[in-house]
Amino acid sequence: MAKRRWLPALRSLIPARREAAPETKSITWTGGYTSTTYAGTSNVWSTEGRADGWDVQRVVTEGYERVIWVYKAIETIGKHAGRLPLEIGVGLTEDGEFQHVIEDDPLLRVLNGRANPVETGAQFRKRLSAQILLSKRGAFVEVTRSNRGTITRLDLLPPDRVIPVPDPRGEYIAHFDFTTLHGEVRELDPERVRWIRDPHPTDPFSGMTPLEAAGISIELDYLSRLYNVAFIKNDARPGGIVAVDTSSLSDQEMNRLESRFLPGSEFAGHVSVIGAGPGGMNYVDLAAKPREMAYEHAAQNAKIEILGAFGVPESVLGNASGRTFDNAEQEEYNFWAHTELDHLSMISNAFAGDISHPDADIRFNTTSVQVLELPRRRRRAEAREEWEAGLISIDEYRRRAGLPAYDNPHSRALWISPQKAPVPARPEDAAALGIQGAGGQGASGGQLPPGADPNAPLPPSDTAGGAAAAAVAQARAEGGQPAGPDAAGAGPAAAAVATARAEGMPGGQPGAAAAAVESARETEQRMPGDAAAAVAEARGVQIKALPSGGPSFEADDDDFDQAQQTVAAALTPLFDRQQGVITARLRSPKARKHTRFWREDSPADTRGGDAPLDIERIVGTDRWLEEIANTLARVLAGIAHGVSQRTAAAFDAPEPPATSAARVTAAVLDAVYAAEENARRFLDTLSGLLRQAQDVTSDLEDLLALVRTAFADIGPRAAAEIAESAAIATVNGAADATAGAIGPDIVRTWVTRGDDRVRPAHAAVDGITLPVTEPYDVDGYPMRYPGDQLAPHHLTVHCRCRLRYRTEGEQ
Repeated sequence: MAKRRWLPALRSLIPARREAAPETKSITWTGGYTSTTYAGTSNVWSTEGRADGWDVQRVVTEGYERVIWVYKAIETIGKHAGRLPLEIGVGLTEDGEFQHVIEDDPLLRVLNGRANPVETGAQFRKRLSAQILLSKRGAFVEVTRSNRGTITRLDLLPPDRVIPVPDPRGEYIAHFDFTTLHGEVRELDPERVRWIRDPHPTDPFSGMTPLEAAGISIELDYLSRLYNVAFIKNDARPGGIVAVDTSSLSDQEMNRLESRFLPGSEFAGHVSVIGAGPGGMNYVDLAAKPREMAYEHAAQNAKIEILGAFGVPESVLGNASGRTFDNAEQEEYNFWAHTELDHLSMISNAFAGDISHPDADIRFNTTSVQVLELPRRRRRAEAREEWEAGLISIDEYRRRAGLPAYDNPHSRALWISPQKAPVPARPEDAAALGIQGAGGQGASGGQLPPGADPNAPLPPSDTAGGAAAAAVAQARAEGGQPAGPDAAGAGPAAAAVATARAEGMPGGQPGAAAAAVESARETEQRMPGDAAAAVAEARGVQIKALPSGGPSFEADDDDFDQAQQTVAAALTPLFDRQQGVITARLRSPKARKHTRFWREDSPADTRGGDAPLDIERIVGTDRWLEEIANTLARVLAGIAHGVSQRTAAAFDAPEPPATSAARVTAAVLDAVYAAEENARRFLDTLSGLLRQAQDVTSDLEDLLALVRTAFADIGPRAAAEIAESAAIATVNGAADATAGAIGPDIVRTWVTRGDDRVRPAHAAVDGITLPVTEPYDVDGYPMRYPGDQLAPHHLTVHCRCRLRYRTEGEQ
């Protein structure tokens, strides 16, 4: 009875029977290198401690050492960190290179030399790179310094035995706890430890590693390979089985049949025979099932995911099959641009605070990585296309290509014509290349046909062009004197000027400019060229020697006069041509349309207007100055070459010293630039006169008469001033440059012409002798030689002085 009393109470404690819950299944993966063991705990910085559960030893054993793709990806990234040296420098160029490299910093001795007694710098950097990729906590480098604070060694600490201890007072890191092999815990000051890691987005005490994202793929790759190996080694199934009746077989026969099922991979794929029931025989196919064939797809997907997590394309690992050369090159560039450079910067930036030089930076030297030149090659290819289209100059292309600019008139110009002229690598090569100036080729100008666009690029001429250029070219080719005015040819420019004058002048009589042209063409043209000896003998060049008989040289009056005449002869057709071009542009319907100078053809003509003429476009200053510069550069280079040869011969030198070439070229370019400025002043004056004239008249003939008057009255004076200043600067500059390069024992004396035209500033230095490298003090300005274009204009214009050179000690 007692038992029955407590039985209802016991039943009341048992819950009512319920329907059985449906069976559920879940998949739990435990093979990854999970770091989620923090279970919601946090440190003083409210971070989760994500790196606390990361097993580095297991990562190395099961990931790095046994999965080929993990090993190869880490090896590929780390080998560059070990192979490329680090460098320290100040300032960056346009190409990203250091302007000044520092080679004696103590940090480089441990990073590039020997990091510690058991590791070189290359081995240390490669291990450091691998630890950053394998350890979720990151890598820890202990820095050891001498008593003077100089870095003496770097040691990599095992990341699984280093714990960063947060500072509850807000100093971020109080210290690092390092457990030695003997179990001792050392407290390392944060100043001694470089903590290098790919930062975690939410946990500052944790890093990121590709192995965490690729953990499942790594495990899948390993298990797939393990399954395949186990299948081959342990299963070794035959390709098929033939079953026969064994009721009448003896034991010996049965053993012989069973021996066909020996284990091992060497028996895989064989057809075996086994016993069946009485009178029976059948065949069983043991070929691979689709489930077994899935191994190949699983391994392929695992490889793609692993390499994608590390950011290493397969072509970088050495397998570029199935890719074109361009695709493989682009993959390698993407690897460097998006993976390797960031990884190297992470390592180098960790030691930026250890540089002993202020304001210096540290980085890996990647100049030996050819694929990083890909963007530069593309920029150079685009720049070459733009240059070939005439959109940029040669100097602009060279700057984009990382090369120094030539910075001469030729290389600064835009060459729109498809007939490209050669540009010398050095200015002194211009004469040797025989560059044809604008006044002699393709720019001869002339009277344009009705309706033609005068602003269009000038077509190349079949004629010889300018008289001076043709005469010089013929003299150099034949080794003698020019053939005369008939050989030079009048050219289209002279024809255009003659036509314009005939149409605009009463009686069609030529003016002073035309007479000057004819006079210049009939005058013997004197300019030394390649046949210097023959030309000099024909012209009777004088070389004055001092009575002492020692080596000396002095350019005489004939030298300057001949140089001036040669320059003037070269300028004359350029002035004539420009007059013809301006005249043709004024008559051009395109230039006069919608201006007050338009003349209606009929009452319905609506092309008239009140707008002024575009004087700047009509005058075309920049184009003409370019032609003058190109022409004079060639002419003055020939003059300077002859003077330099004679100066060297006077001091018993067979050839001018090579060191004088740059200084001679500089003197020629100075004279060319000065000629450009003088020519610009002339055209600026003409432009101002035309602007004033069109404000008071609407008759086109008045403007044409103004152009003729300007070229007849102002033009000859401008040309004479250009020729005089260019001649004196070139002759004196070439002689001074050559004498200065021959030897320091040469002195020079300033010599004036001794007449009433000598300005007081030059008379004050007359007879003063100085070493060849010391400038003269002329009115407070240093002048290297008479006509030095670096001096003020009032000290060089119309200068006729020269220098007398001799060896030091000669009286």
